[in-house]
Amino acid sequence: MMMLKTSLLRGLMLMTFTMFACSACSEEPAFSEQTLAAASKLAKNKQPSARTPFGQNPDEFVLTFAEEFNRFDSTLWNDHIWYEKPNPTKNYTAENGMLKIWPQRDASGKFFNRTIDTDGRFEQRYGYFEMEAKLPRGKGTWPAFWLFAHPDKRRPEIDVMEAYAGGEDPWGYTDADGVSRPTSYGATVWLDEDVEAGKYQHQAKKDLSAAFHKYAVRWEPDRQTFYFDGKKIHTVEARMTDKMYIMLDLWFGSSSGEPDASTPQGKGNSFEINYVRAWQLKRFMNE
Repeated sequence: MMMLKTSLLRGLMLMTFTMFACSACSEEPAFSEQTLAAASKLAKNKQPSARTPFGQNPDEFVLTFAEEFNRFDSTLWNDHIWYEKPNPTKNYTAENGMLKIWPQRDASGKFFNRTIDTDGRFEQRYGYFEMEAKLPRGKGTWPAFWLFAHPDKRRPEIDVMEAYAGGEDPWGYTDADGVSRPTSYGATVWLDEDVEAGKYQHQAKKDLSAAFHKYAVRWEPDRQTFYFDGKKIHTVEARMTDKMYIMLDLWFGSSSGEPDASTPQGKGNSFEINYVRAWQLKRFMNE
């Protein structure tokens, strides 16, 4: 009987997703076949009802992506950005339910960028995207959570979180051991490469490398609203309609300066990501 009830529930969920897809036929669907398949798969997994967007009305959304990092799924994640070759030096892993990416020098003695993304594996237009993470310490560190696309020559981008522990302005502070710690982060919307639609520097006024926090964006066709621990911090009015994939990366440089001998290396100073999740807004399925 339990198996029969479970099968019926799964069937109803799949029918619901199919109905959503058909209702959008008057406009290019917000749910691609890939997204619908992901949502159907999630409906069969562990307690999907428990994974709701923090600080949002769960009735508005359908869960479409939930990475809990119980393992590193190489069928879902790439370990380098599309225009570069992967660096063979290992500086990431999934363990204890977390993705960890840490500062590390490679064989040449240089700190190198690491990008973990779903390019070609998962993409979505609109919805709510949320990450729970603890940031790394150290001059030069540049952890980020992006939504990105590279159609033709265009580069639309939503930077949900970018932190620069070693930067001025003030991005962080230097502790008693001479190690830079992040206390703020940036959220930016780019219509194209070097075409900025809006940005905001959120002063969290706390050490973001000391505890986990939730970083999120609610993406609607003409508006992107950013959240920190469920509280709205900024809104950008910009039309963004390209499907985008998820990027989690630990790069170096930019406003954080260059890493040096004071930058802690190794797993003990990881960009630790507890989860990344995405939901689609139901209301777009009826437009």
